[in-house]
Amino acid sequence: MPSATKEEVISYDINVPYKITDDTRNKVKYPEYIPTWDKVWFEPLQPFEFQDPALRVKDTSLPELHKVGISIKHITPKLGSYVSGIQLNQLSDAAKDELAWLVAQRKVLAFHDQDLIDDGPAVQQDFMNYFGKPNYQPVSGSIKGHPGFHIIQRDGNKDELARFLDQKSTTTLWHQDVSYEIQPPGYVMLGFLQGPDNGGDTVFASTDTAYKRLSPIMQDLVDNLQAVHTSSKMINHTRLAGGLVRKDPVDTVHPVVRVHPVTGEKCLFVNAEFISKIIGLKETEQKMLLEFLMQHIITGHDFQARVSWAPRSIVIFDNRSTCHTAVVDYVDDGESSKVRHLFRLAAMAEKPIPVSKDAESRQD
Repeated sequence: MPSATKEEVISYDINVPYKITDDTRNKVKYPEYIPTWDKVWFEPLQPFEFQDPALRVKDTSLPELHKVGISIKHITPKLGSYVSGIQLNQLSDAAKDELAWLVAQRKVLAFHDQDLIDDGPAVQQDFMNYFGKPNYQPVSGSIKGHPGFHIIQRDGNKDELARFLDQKSTTTLWHQDVSYEIQPPGYVMLGFLQGPDNGGDTVFASTDTAYKRLSPIMQDLVDNLQAVHTSSKMINHTRLAGGLVRKDPVDTVHPVVRVHPVTGEKCLFVNAEFISKIIGLKETEQKMLLEFLMQHIITGHDFQARVSWAPRSIVIFDNRSTCHTAVVDYVDDGESSKVRHLFRLAAMAEKPIPVSKDAESRQD
């Protein structure tokens, strides 16, 4: 069987580019966020102490957020909310703590018409540094001088999309962000710079509800399992496609079920992107179990929320209790090329807490 050539290699993620065309440069509204691939090298993330700002909140009526005029409209009863009446760039530290608590409870918060979008990369990064340590992506484009930015950009190239769908049945890629790191992100921001008038939504699934829907026998099984999360597949694919790699592959063992430090809920911590092995299971067993868990999450529309984007929108979500995917549904044979342009800032948090450790701490 002939080996793949670079021309035959499709995008690892159809929403993340390896290069930018001149056509795209002429279409973007925020050119300072066009991705760059600076040849810098990142060392492995070292263990660090993390204090969740949500745990500083004593009054869960959220008085600081109400002082500045917050209004909340839920997307679904238990998952996701549209938030209005506040500007994120004007919040006090106490209000940011309450915001973190609200993110932990609702899992996904969407804010429209945010001035923070126009404040520039330095202010945006500083805002997210309050919620955890910056993440530096090993392969994706960032902003020159601001390596914590992960740029998500599609230029609507129909030929590229057609090649992708020749090999894939869907553009969706359900995942938690950067789950292979020793201390993966807790709070994640998505900033919407430009996109289609309709479509291009992001869908989130609640992984604590997904866990609750399992039978007690299945819960007992997954409570005690560990999985190897790796960035090696993503890095190898990038090299094959001719992209820039800025970090060695990372392999980390995490529990299949993690306990949320704020809510105490058990959350499935699995995805279709980064898991290479479930420890103790044979290959056929782990394939069957992982496919079951992912299909359970993907098809669980009664514990999902779909977030629609609008100009100058920001979404902050809890990476510990959700899975998510972008949706490329805004390109068809009769449409011209459309740009979808976002940035992501991820705040690294605690090492995932296994069920066994949580049970021990409760006994103490």
